[in-house]
Amino acid sequence: MSTEPGPAPSAATRHAVADAVAYLTGHWSIERTLLDMRTGSAGRFRGTAEFRPSEEDGSLLHIEEGELLWDGTVSRVGRTLHLSPRPDGTADVTFADGRPFHDLDLRTGQWTTDHPCAEDRYEGTFTVASAREWHLRWRVSGPAKTQLLRSVYRRRG
Repeated sequence: MSTEPGPAPSAATRHAVADAVAYLTGHWSIERTLLDMRTGSAGRFRGTAEFRPSEEDGSLLHIEEGELLWDGTVSRVGRTLHLSPRPDGTADVTFADGRPFHDLDLRTGQWTTDHPCAEDRYEGTFTVASAREWHLRWRVSGPAKTQLLRSVYRRRG
């Protein structure tokens, strides 16, 4: 089995998720490719994601850590997000400092959202392939960045 992110699952293979927070809770491996569409530079990220309840506010912490290979340089990187569940099984996603990021609704097995970041725009597509795998594609466009990021998350254990 290849560890590189491939195309997102087709509509016929999408896996509907009634509760996004319940589905994501746990440990995941991540394989991500990054492409700068202006320069053609490419990189990759390999790491892990943990989704666990926050002890502070009842949200779900999304903690990613791993190694980024970009331009021949390997760096340890990470990020933390918060998912706040809604009663209907969807969630609001915020950055660690509380700023809004995007909403998340996996009830049909796929969700498209966007996030303005200064003058750039992030367009994201979440696709659930199965109970153990989901894909995330971010297309970034604007004056600061023009990038494509493709990630595959696989449940660990």
